[in-house]
Amino acid sequence: MIVHIDPDRCCGAGQCVLAAPGVFDQREDDGTVLLLDAAPPAALAREVADAVAACPGGAIRLEEDPPR
Repeated sequence: MIVHIDPDRCCGAGQCVLAAPGVFDQREDDGTVLLLDAAPPAALAREVADAVAACPGGAIRLEEDPPR
């Protein structure tokens, strides 16, 4: 999976960080989302999906890996 973020849509709620702290963080200056890992391992798929669902601004989008 590939994670995409749109910082302009982020409201700084931090739900993504709570759901998947190894993938997301927040910028210190304004609290908006900071992507730590754009291609997290499959083991974190559930946590990342939870972060997408919990994001009130809809700032996170997932893209499936292309078939190999």
